[in-house]
Amino acid sequence: MSELPEGYVLPLYTSLTRPILIGGVPRGFAILNGTFGAAIALGLQQPLIGIPLCTALHGAAAWAAARDPWFLETWPRHLAKPLYLEA
Repeated sequence: MSELPEGYVLPLYTSLTRPILIGGVPRGFAILNGTFGAAIALGLQQPLIGIPLCTALHGAAAWAAARDPWFLETWPRHLAKPLYLEA
């Protein structure tokens, strides 16, 4: 094997390959979920609907992100694939 030039190989830290999480969910979803919850709770003046709905969505997303941090990127691709062996 040929010798690589000096500085060609760098260490790769796993923190650089993982998505940014806010409260255990991907950042984009957390911002969208918070905006959605605030719009219902404050804008429509329905906090008894907006706050529990936002909390439930955040909990479901945190559960999914604990199993796969990239679930928001892989889920649409999974749904686009054709189904095989349908019952």
